[in-house]
Amino acid sequence: MAQDDQLRIYSWNVNGIRACEKKGFRKWLDKSQAFLAGLQEVRARPEQLPLRLRKPRNWAHHMVCAERKGYSGVSAYSRDEPDDVVIGLDVPKFDIEGRVHFLRFGKLLVANVYFPNGNGKDRDNSRVPYKLDFYRCLLEKLEVERKKGMRVLVMGDFNTAHKEIDLARPKTNKKTSGFLPEEREELDRWAEAGWVDTFRMFQEEGEHYSWWAQRGGCRERNVGWRLDYIFAAPEAVPFVTAAQIHPRVMGSDHCPVQVDVAREILG
Repeated sequence: MAQDDQLRIYSWNVNGIRACEKKGFRKWLDKSQAFLAGLQEVRARPEQLPLRLRKPRNWAHHMVCAERKGYSGVSAYSRDEPDDVVIGLDVPKFDIEGRVHFLRFGKLLVANVYFPNGNGKDRDNSRVPYKLDFYRCLLEKLEVERKKGMRVLVMGDFNTAHKEIDLARPKTNKKTSGFLPEEREELDRWAEAGWVDTFRMFQEEGEHYSWWAQRGGCRERNVGWRLDYIFAAPEAVPFVTAAQIHPRVMGSDHCPVQVDVAREILG
């Protein structure tokens, strides 16, 4: 249970907000005790959502859509209206896919991000260069915000498992996008710059995943990948008090991940 001096923040790739709503998304949200819930891969436009999702009572709602219908997109529900919302990276090749927005609450800046998948149409890894460019562009922008004195959290579906401990079958996936050396090296760069994987602050053991293939009973057998992260900038780390993954929450092929931070992070 979230305490009054704590803020609970969730990230969840819902793999289609309309499909997730049919499986109980709004009920989960209202019971979540969330201060902020950032969603990825919403795959909808505001006018396609029912009122309970588009303008929900007791929630502020901000949404970013891709130009291509039924693709990508991010959304955020917060108990307080953000002080500021910035959409995109100011790079057209990224922004047409509706992958990121930045929500500021006092000194807390949260980047809600749906990182690209490296797979092309034929699962040929042809989008890996685009994905790596996105990582670098985002990190550059976040480092600028740090220098302004912001306490930054970046959360979302990173579409990369960082370490071997973060997926069930590392040896057979070394040539698979999501576990390629060059993709993992990008997360190494984040770590070297001082960014902290908040889940690993509290859990060093393996077999904790946030995505499972929708075949072969992978979720039931817990043959998964940890693709969903909440990273904290060094300035935000002292305020982090807890982090969890919620594999029992259904509604998507991903599950929600959570971080709790002290309210003082707002400044």
